[in-house]
Amino acid sequence: MSLVARILVLGPARILPVVMLIVLVAGLIYIIMSYRTSPERGKEIVIAFFSWTFIVLGVFFGLACLYALAESNEPVLDLALSFVIVALVGLGITRLCNRRFLKNHPHYIPKRTGRAKVKHRWPWKR
Repeated sequence: MSLVARILVLGPARILPVVMLIVLVAGLIYIIMSYRTSPERGKEIVIAFFSWTFIVLGVFFGLACLYALAESNEPVLDLALSFVIVALVGLGITRLCNRRFLKNHPHYIPKRTGRAKVKHRWPWKR
């Protein structure tokens, strides 16, 4: 029970500097891309940035959790589990933002091309 209480109480406070750094970088990316192209393209790039960042953080700290669990290192497990929880929550929020963005901007939805077609070239075409 103490592990769950520490994660819920101390977890966000420990991870706040990392989350603030990610938000500052994403804000900078959005400002630059909005100025160079368009606000929609800036939002698309920020969503991709958040998605990849939270996936990488989740995988890295998930592996750290498994290692700490194998070594019975409770303080490291506590810290790594806090990072994994924040990464998963951030990824969930990012996916919801992406869903909302695609709902409001349907021209950004990738087109489905259908089945692959074989193109016959000159020597084999008969």
